Amino acid sequence: MPVLVMKFGGTSVATLDRIRRAAKRVGVEVAKGNDVIVIVSAMSGKTNELVGWVNETSPMFDAREYDAVVSSGENVTAGLMALTLQEMDIPARSWQGWQVPVKTTSAHSSARIEEIPSDNIMRKFGEGMQVAVVAGFQGISPEGRITTLGRGGSDTTAVAFAAAFDAIRCDIYTDVDGVYTTDPRVCDKARKLDRIAFEEMLELASLGAKVLQTRSVELAMRYKVKLRVLSSFEEQSDDAGTLVCDEEDIMESNVVAGVAFSREEAKMTLVSVADRPGIAAAIFVPLSEAGVNVDMIVQNIAEEGRTDMTFSCPVEQVKRAEKALNDAQTKGSINFHELVADTAVAKISVVGIGMRSHTGVAAKMFQVLSSEGINIKVIATSEIKISVLIDRKYMELAVQALHDAFELEKTG
Repeated sequence: MPVLVMKFGGTSVATLDRIRRAAKRVGVEVAKGNDVIVIVSAMSGKTNELVGWVNETSPMFDAREYDAVVSSGENVTAGLMALTLQEMDIPARSWQGWQVPVKTTSAHSSARIEEIPSDNIMRKFGEGMQVAVVAGFQGISPEGRITTLGRGGSDTTAVAFAAAFDAIRCDIYTDVDGVYTTDPRVCDKARKLDRIAFEEMLELASLGAKVLQTRSVELAMRYKVKLRVLSSFEEQSDDAGTLVCDEEDIMESNVVAGVAFSREEAKMTLVSVADRPGIAAAIFVPLSEAGVNVDMIVQNIAEEGRTDMTFSCPVEQVKRAEKALNDAQTKGSINFHELVADTAVAKISVVGIGMRSHTGVAAKMFQVLSSEGINIKVIATSEIKISVLIDRKYMELAVQALHDAFELEKTG
């Protein structure tokens, strides 16, 4: 039998009624002749509750016990889903990560999947089981301890299973009905995309789009797993949702696929740094060691042996960055006159594989922002992306103006 992977997020399994609704969708796929691997998240809000209990019990917790507690939410959902399917006369059983086994690294709370042997589940399929309900977000370390995969881990679990079992597709059920050209809550002209290339989805996910977790898209791109994003709450057709696939599987597309934004950004500038070999390493190594996620970097032209260095990072990491750089200043590894933090900026990005073969996208973007009176603070580009930092108060205006300018409401 062909294998299909179906993943249900927390909102899709938030109540017993929603679990029953999800189970009916699984039943439809079983009736089509598929063996189905269902990956489930914890019921909505449960993981946060469990994390809260751990922090209240032991603020300096043992990470191994943290994983043991926090992974339990998915176990509950998996058991309830299997019971629901059995009530529908569908042969199903639940699987915890260690039973598959999902073999991971030993990095508790942020483990990475290393291998998923298919033998155990395939043997059960051969014995008549039609649905394997697997607890997402978890695995087992070489030491035999439960591990968790970090934020968005169930998406990553689903794609990894699709790769390991050579699945025909991996369907990600969530509370939205697909991938949009931008957030519909910001721009009412946002359009649902029928298809989007892996590279575009990866950029959009890393730039602020919350539909899919970045690691899951990276994994899907590496193993050529076709992903479909669709809603748990709407009636489905065969072409529902958005298919994330190879660029070659898309006949024609707009030059720009979407506009992404990240609201909580900060711009930090080291004023008057010595312009010498090794200065960039002296600045960014301490930031890396402090866990600061640096994104855009700009160095000004040097004057009289001094230069300014500007970078962006998430706004919640500003204090960490300030401490790391001030400590480096104290140690004498860098010498700057002033550290200026602007915590009221947003990052706006246009993304599209069509940029590889079309010129003028950057010029058009800058012209549009200029016509709206929006000043650009920092610019960064890649082969299929242009990102800018602007004042946060202009974020929604910029998204709407760019969406209109690139006519993203129209199909390619």
